Amino acid sequence: MKKNMFLLLVTASIFSINAAHAQNEPYETTVDGVKVIVQPSGNDIVEIQTVIKGGVQNYPATKAGIESLTMSSLTECGTLKHDKNAFKDLLDKVSADMSGYANKDYSVVRMNCIKSDFETVWPLYTEAITQPKFDAKDFEIVKENAITALKAADGQPDAAIDNFANKVAFVGRDYAVNPLGSLETVPALTVNDVKAYYPTILTRSRMLIVVVADLPKADIEQKVKAMLAGVKQGAPFTLKKSFFRPYSNQFKSDARELATNYVEGITSGPQAGSIDFDAFNIAMNIFYDRHFLDVRTNNGLSYAPQARFSVGATSVAKITVSTTKPNDYIAVFDKLVDRTKHEGFTADEVKNMKATYLTSFYYRNETNRAQAGAIVSNEVLFNDWKRINTLVSKVQALTVNQVSDAFRKYIGNMIWVYQGDPKQVDPLLYINGTLKHDNPVTH
Repeated sequence: MKKNMFLLLVTASIFSINAAHAQNEPYETTVDGVKVIVQPSGNDIVEIQTVIKGGVQNYPATKAGIESLTMSSLTECGTLKHDKNAFKDLLDKVSADMSGYANKDYSVVRMNCIKSDFETVWPLYTEAITQPKFDAKDFEIVKENAITALKAADGQPDAAIDNFANKVAFVGRDYAVNPLGSLETVPALTVNDVKAYYPTILTRSRMLIVVVADLPKADIEQKVKAMLAGVKQGAPFTLKKSFFRPYSNQFKSDARELATNYVEGITSGPQAGSIDFDAFNIAMNIFYDRHFLDVRTNNGLSYAPQARFSVGATSVAKITVSTTKPNDYIAVFDKLVDRTKHEGFTADEVKNMKATYLTSFYYRNETNRAQAGAIVSNEVLFNDWKRINTLVSKVQALTVNQVSDAFRKYIGNMIWVYQGDPKQVDPLLYINGTLKHDNPVTH
């Protein structure tokens, strides 16, 4: 009954979305060299996201955090026409929301308001993007908040182990950089650094604009054209994608006094847009369930073991656990991977996960903001925003062999990192494996 309910939910979601599209199709247009993607919403909410591509590829590691501070400052430091308080007051009067943030692959400045307030909010949004004030006093508040957040993250073991894993696995690569910066880089950044940096990334060649709203095409194009009038074209830009594969198991530890130990492993994953992408995505979702069952339910080694596919310009698989018995954990992990590679996944597992995955996808994308975010990530990472409209057919067409083979192909050697009591872990078990026959984490 549960399986049938998942399928019914997916079918209902597809039917409702396709019916809406039949009445008012999404489309793309180009305004002065900038792609604008419009998804009619069927409601009275306007969500607009202006994207600047590049992320951590835009700056050196010594300036980590500069783009994040810049994006936050756009809406937190006032504009040349309105100081911070006046700007915030105008937004509060119409209950509009505006913010900026940065991640590893791109940054976003977004606005959200009721359709009837759009004419009031749009000029403020344009000001924030094209006429930021970068007030020195307000910037210091933004920076202090960023430093506080970094300290808090370092004190959160889940965030700390992931940052540590990225630094170790991606050493020498852009992806080693935390887009939020570090406690070494952010305090050194100044308002003048941000003022000088912003014009280097605010170019039409890096921009993408996504609109999820019921607005006339002519109105959208006219407003975007006016906003872009003062934005330079800039040099051509293409987000660089890279494939990650460890050629041997590695282990690095960081001694910390924690209530329990934290372990994270990073290995390969298919690039966005590759032929194995959807199959591997389903494979990792099934493996998450198997990993959880084996590690927590069957062996009681971790409260919340994780296995996920981290998608970006460099896509990888990540395994994370907190455990008081790290040596027992790696033995369980090795056996699980070995068994999965030899036996593959079952037909029922693949069938059920496809239904679960698609249901979850539509559930997560119910709001205008989530829909805009999905369009942005698919366009930036896959160069194909329309992928969200073909996802169902592609996932449903996957075979058991494709899903099993994708797991075998990419789950290989691991970069392991460890935070906790170094006396409780034997690094050789992670480096050499625990099985007596061929190491399951090698090809």
